[in-house]
Amino acid sequence: MASLKDLRGRINSVKSTRKITQAMKMVAAAKLRRAQAQAEAARPYAERMEAILASLGAVVASSPTAPRMLVGNGADRVHLLVVVTADRGLAGPFNTNVGRLARNRIRALEAEGKQVKLLTVGRKGASFLKREFASRFIAEVSFAGRKRVEFADAEAVAVQVTELLEEGAFDVCSLIYNRFRNVITQIPTEQRLIPAPIPEAAAPATDRLAALYDYEPTEEEILATLLPRNLAIQIYRAILESAAGEQGARMTAMDNATRNAGEMINKLTLNYNRTRQANITRELIEIISGAEAV
Repeated sequence: MASLKDLRGRINSVKSTRKITQAMKMVAAAKLRRAQAQAEAARPYAERMEAILASLGAVVASSPTAPRMLVGNGADRVHLLVVVTADRGLAGPFNTNVGRLARNRIRALEAEGKQVKLLTVGRKGASFLKREFASRFIAEVSFAGRKRVEFADAEAVAVQVTELLEEGAFDVCSLIYNRFRNVITQIPTEQRLIPAPIPEAAAPATDRLAALYDYEPTEEEILATLLPRNLAIQIYRAILESAAGEQGARMTAMDNATRNAGEMINKLTLNYNRTRQANITRELIEIISGAEAV
């Protein structure tokens, strides 16, 4: 049985931990509001950009001069996975869920005889995947210590992907990240970037679109400008979604930790009181037994 001194030490230690988790919960809640606003503001722009590219891509997808970023190079052998996670932990299963999705995707592709290359954004994803797939890494990006990730940062990642495409380093590029739904729910998501996804519903509308719209300059020239920008926008959107999800997951994790610490303090306090009462009772018995012996 633990002594009263040991129990007091454990109670004080858990109380100190509870103060830390409470503070982290409040910080995460404050950051969540800003991160959620940024993520929600980026969604309409990113979705509209995808819609524009879908309508343009449906017109020129069959053209021999279509940009490689739109239609790819016709092969499906080498896959580049851009995995977006957080730079910090203490966020429950937030980073692990993305890592598992990426791991399962890598295993599935390699089981089909495909080659996989990895580009990670965030230290947690890199450390998770390096345990098993260190040889697949071609680049790592981290924004640790940055108060805010800007569009220029996502654009730099997009430039790396574009350079790899021009070098012929991959055939297909996909983005894996946590999509923010609410404070409790973050959805691990896989999104194809290259070739750009063109909805099948847009294909039959090719003739109608060509009849209704005249593009100046040509569709190919417009896509040559929009496709790199769309790549940066989709990566930036994923980073913002991941940032909002990270703060939501951390706030939930710290709230659970605070509740658990409170329950542990109650149990330890009850044990402390029982032990103290037992000691008092034992001392009284010893005093009474000694008095009766005299």
